[in-house]
Amino acid sequence: MTQPTDIRRDGPRPLLLDLFSCAGGAATGYARAGFTVHGCDIAHRPNYPFTQHRGDALEYLAQLITSGEITRYAAVHASPPCQAGCALTVGTNQSQGWGGTHVDLVAPTRALLDRTGLPYVIEQPNGRAEIRKDLTLRGEMFGLGVIRHRNFELGGWTTPRPAHVPHRGRVRGYRHGRFYDGPYVAAYGNGGGKPTIPELQAALGITWTAVREELTEAIPPAYTEMIGRAFLASHMVGVAV
Repeated sequence: MTQPTDIRRDGPRPLLLDLFSCAGGAATGYARAGFTVHGCDIAHRPNYPFTQHRGDALEYLAQLITSGEITRYAAVHASPPCQAGCALTVGTNQSQGWGGTHVDLVAPTRALLDRTGLPYVIEQPNGRAEIRKDLTLRGEMFGLGVIRHRNFELGGWTTPRPAHVPHRGRVRGYRHGRFYDGPYVAAYGNGGGKPTIPELQAALGITWTAVREELTEAIPPAYTEMIGRAFLASHMVGVAV
């Protein structure tokens, strides 16, 4: 007989808070895993497919903590900006002397997440953002048409690392004036043989937005669906498999 879970629920599904939620790539994965998702983003995101609060994510989280409303949630996902640690900033831009002051909200986000007492996930792209790489996920693990490395720090819970799956070839596009073909598309920027919007949508597994900027920033839902399922499995009590 299935026993009750030890996690907070909002109706039949546990409630997850999605901070810096953008257009909902991460949120959709968690919803598919079994969560009800509430998002928060400072930008107007009409394509976000779930309930969303518009405002500063850290201010909103602080308000939820102070009011006690945070106790409604079972977990929190956060994808804070960290331009100072992204691969482009520490690579090409730095070598060319480009750029200036960059935003890094990882540390203040973690500090607030620790105050919640809830399990959490912090996501960052490859680069030098100072997070633990408890999980590193890539598109090839899920049969996607992007490489899209993403690192995840897990706060207050753990799950085994999935096996590494090697890349099958190159990312399609121009490099130094030469065109290379390959099984992956470049899900960033414009020009240089970059994919069309339909190609981006198919490669990422995202259909609800056709805004290039939202697609190029999105986490493929397959990533967070895997994380969400792992979290729910680790927090269920006596559930028959």
